[in-house]
Amino acid sequence: MSIQCPKCQSGLIGTIDAGRKVGSTVGTVAGAAGGAVAAVRGAQAGAAIGVVGGPAGVALGTVAGALLGGLLGGVTGGTAGASLGGFVDENILDNFQCLACGHTFNQRRE
Repeated sequence: MSIQCPKCQSGLIGTIDAGRKVGSTVGTVAGAAGGAVAAVRGAQAGAAIGVVGGPAGVALGTVAGALLGGLLGGVTGGTAGASLGGFVDENILDNFQCLACGHTFNQRRE
């Protein structure tokens, strides 16, 4: 299905995706903050597991556990935020922009 500008009937249409961008950023930050808590727990678990390898194992386990906790939190939060932002783009915001005349519109309302 081809989308056309309701103002000038041009077929040169782009998407703005503001909701998806903001949602992804906010979700990543929130997820990383939640991941910080998981990172502390992951560092503790990594240190406990690393005891088998001696002092170097404890240090490596602590770093690996902290990194994995923070990364997983950030990725999960970013993905959830992008999904929510995509919903906002499609249902609430004027997500389409005519590249010919600059008019912004939402396909559902037009």
